Amino acid sequence: MRNIGRTVQSSIYRNGVFGRRPAVPTGADALAEAARRRMTRTGWSYVAGGAGAQRTVDANREAFGRYRIVPRQMVDVGERSLATTLLGRDLPAPVLFGPVGALELAVQHQRAHGGRGAAPRNAEPALARAARDLGLPVVISSQASVPMEDTAAVLGDSPRWFQLYWSSDDAVVESFVARAEASGCEAIVVTLDTHVLGWRTLDLDLGYLPFARAEGIAQYLSDPEFQKLVEARVRGAGGAGAGDGGAGDGGAGAAGTGSARAGAGENRPTLAAVRSLLSMARHHPGPTWRNLRQPYARAAVETFLDIFSRSTLTWTDLAWLRQRTTLPILVKGIQHPDDAHAALDHGANGIIVSNHGGRQIDNAVASLDALAPVVDAVREHPRAHSGTGAGAGTGNGTAVGAGSAVPVLFDSGIRTGADVFTALALGADAVLLGRPWVYGLALAGADGVRSVTEHILAELDITMALAGVSETGRIGRHNLAS
Repeated sequence: MRNIGRTVQSSIYRNGVFGRRPAVPTGADALAEAARRRMTRTGWSYVAGGAGAQRTVDANREAFGRYRIVPRQMVDVGERSLATTLLGRDLPAPVLFGPVGALELAVQHQRAHGGRGAAPRNAEPALARAARDLGLPVVISSQASVPMEDTAAVLGDSPRWFQLYWSSDDAVVESFVARAEASGCEAIVVTLDTHVLGWRTLDLDLGYLPFARAEGIAQYLSDPEFQKLVEARVRGAGGAGAGDGGAGDGGAGAAGTGSARAGAGENRPTLAAVRSLLSMARHHPGPTWRNLRQPYARAAVETFLDIFSRSTLTWTDLAWLRQRTTLPILVKGIQHPDDAHAALDHGANGIIVSNHGGRQIDNAVASLDALAPVVDAVREHPRAHSGTGAGAGTGNGTAVGAGSAVPVLFDSGIRTGADVFTALALGADAVLLGRPWVYGLALAGADGVRSVTEHILAELDITMALAGVSETGRIGRHNLAS
């Protein structure tokens, strides 16, 4: 992408002459507020909410204010490029669409497009159309609302990675990885920081876990190994029910149980329970009416809740995964230099500095504050001194991309193009966008995703011009005030 800032900016102003405004707000706060007003309460709480008192969400945003960009003058920046290379793939910009689970929650309000019943097909497929138009990679979530094969079909030749939640069932993990390879994914992103679900107060106050209603579990419902587990569960229950309502670390029993101290009388059938069962039946493969009469839909939810997470993993388990795929493996959730070193020692091919958007631990360190120390630890590791990586800046202003075999990516708190610039200056090779593009999806579908992303890229390009940088690979810590 060359000089995209001028292109997008001019288009907006030109359309303004005719009374047409952008499809979505260009400011981060206005974008979020517009999405809040449009989305369902449960959808907004799930997407925007964080852990506990939301202090980590706030810290992620506030951290960017502590790193100030230094304007530079009289530098030839007439021709600018956002292009980069990541894991051997040439990209138009150092930006990826990060994985977002239960994406259908962002579009449940879109009654003109079918509302809740049609939400899954208005979620990842819309994202894929926007990503395909922009040529930017999508990181497909384990908790997607449609099977990865459907998203891959819409993406066509556009790049995609797969984000893996490491299930407690090895056969399901192995099947997911094999399906990702068959779907054309170019890397596996293992999310490490969600082996226990965070204390997410906005969701807890609503008693709402999407997965307990079969929202966001399409990868599992379409997986042959998972289906075997469901079949075994139904057989074990004599075919008359869906299990015991138990749950692993990942959540709560299907249809919800309220307080942990709720008595049996409080679990009598309610309208909410009927709606939850209907949601399970709609999401399960096959006709809804048949699913309501049979035990499989509810058994699938209970099975998912039992196997979702695994808190016994250690670094040595990466070797097991390495034996099952030839794809690069990146680990997501790194916040400490020692963890970055351990990941590389055990075969990881890349690091993603992330605190899950502030959704896991309240009052945690801002992800941006963790970025530079992790970058330095990775660059000092022996594996970082061979091969080819993606461009990122160093403390002395030189690019490290050409000599870096281990890319470091960043997410958690990116809302603007200036934020992207700051992350690149601190050493990130690329960033993952999260909530902003989801808000665009909620407001205007694929057009909204495309517009939000173009606005961020345009601001990145303009920020580069005003900071005296013509290529993303030349952005470095020298561009920030000391």
